[in-house]
Amino acid sequence: MIKSPFAIAAAAAAGLSLAQPALGQSDGSQLGTVHFETSCKPEAQKLFDQGMLYQHSFWYRASQHVFGDALKADPECGIAYWGIALSLLWNPHVPTPAKNLAEGADAITKGKSVGTKTQRERDYLNALGAMYADYEKVDHRTRMQAYTKAMEQLAQRYPDDDEAQIYYALALNTSASPADKTYASQLKGAAILEPIAIRQPQHPGVAHYLIHLYDYPPIAEKGLQAAQRYAKVAPAAAHAQHMPSHIFTRVGYWKESIASNVESARVAKADKEGHDQLHAMDYLVYAYLQLGQDEKAATVIDEMKAVTGFTETFIAGPYALAASPARYAVERGDWMAAAALQVRASPLAHVQAVTYFARALGAARSGNPEAARADIAKLAELRDKLRDAKDAYWSEQVDVQRQVATAWMLHAEGKRDEALILMSAAADAEDRTEKHPVTPGVAKPARELYGVMLFESGNAKDAFVAFEAALKKEPNRLGAYVGAAKAAEKSGESAKAHEYYSKVVAIADAADSTRTEVTDARAFLTKR
Repeated sequence: MIKSPFAIAAAAAAGLSLAQPALGQSDGSQLGTVHFETSCKPEAQKLFDQGMLYQHSFWYRASQHVFGDALKADPECGIAYWGIALSLLWNPHVPTPAKNLAEGADAITKGKSVGTKTQRERDYLNALGAMYADYEKVDHRTRMQAYTKAMEQLAQRYPDDDEAQIYYALALNTSASPADKTYASQLKGAAILEPIAIRQPQHPGVAHYLIHLYDYPPIAEKGLQAAQRYAKVAPAAAHAQHMPSHIFTRVGYWKESIASNVESARVAKADKEGHDQLHAMDYLVYAYLQLGQDEKAATVIDEMKAVTGFTETFIAGPYALAASPARYAVERGDWMAAAALQVRASPLAHVQAVTYFARALGAARSGNPEAARADIAKLAELRDKLRDAKDAYWSEQVDVQRQVATAWMLHAEGKRDEALILMSAAADAEDRTEKHPVTPGVAKPARELYGVMLFESGNAKDAFVAFEAALKKEPNRLGAYVGAAKAAEKSGESAKAHEYYSKVVAIADAADSTRTEVTDARAFLTKR
């Protein structure tokens, strides 16, 4: 059983109420507790531990700066170059920008040149070197696999070194296949971290990485304790305030997600961390839409336009700026608005694809299949670009978008049977993989859209099955509840209709008056 959201809300509130110091003013009580033993001079050791506090909360700008300070305190502190190279990877769940790869490789070389006083420190440098080796020729996933193997060997060599175990557990997650529905690597990583969480309850990385390891619908409930703990462990870190919402999103606790991301966005804005701010705001938009609070979602999107301090070549900020307007139009079924979305310039093909998908879906749903066809062609082009770059994950995700949009284009052209076959295949393809950590979810799940198409094709019973399947993977989605209720009503399943209309009203009790589906749900329940 999933624990009561009220218990989680109370725990979250306790963590979110703490004051947030500015960068450079944080002490250990505001970022957690980490000790990474080094052979460096005492002042450099102290700075190194501070850098690890930032690093474990993905605060890369700060961690790189502090590791640099450690080198100033002790120029022979070679392991500090490991810290700099680690910082330059940025979020390990996504490919590192080319500029960072060059700088990180240089840091590894310098670390080896300066030298270290212990074999353990040399082993850390060598293990991280696998992420930078031949980066000009070897793709990210291949290097990630090599790094995971190196970290496995490091963890085996130093079984009592918690930091080695922690980074091996993280690598097990970032290198896991998105098609592996057993979650074997993730559960292995979690099994490593859970005992460390007991020994080191104030370690920010342990709570943080447990959330990532459990960030999958079938096992998300296992991450609730870590989600409750992380925000309190590191209240000064914007990412620590945001990360609990990964679990809250997976189990459909929208109010808790909102509380988490309001605070995260505030802290990130104060620290001028544009990527973290936009990332949190995208999650906010998603959660507000699930509650039917469209005006609040629109306000966040407007505020996102003014955010600065992010890099166009790193996915978090640009993705949020593309995804939030797309999900706002698609979730509300405003197909004309979706079709009219402007594609924001971006060097990232998968970021542009988000908007082209919304445009294609919007055009098809508003009766303009020719306009949809042009945007579908762009999706195919972007998919091929990603394939050529050997980005298997995102090329597959963009191809799912292409399939969904094509299915609705065929539907608009009256080719209903072809459309349903393709839509079913697209839903299957999406279900075989997992959402990326950069997003709270796609604009609208393919399985949910398949339910809509079945319903509009007169097959309410199969539509109901599709909506229930969508809810199993993405709990508490308002659109899926509405779809299931309507399909049950149309099928003459009055008890099921009552059950799902009740869920619509429960989840969207404070929805905007423009959400007519909530009004309709109340009307149905009033008649019963």
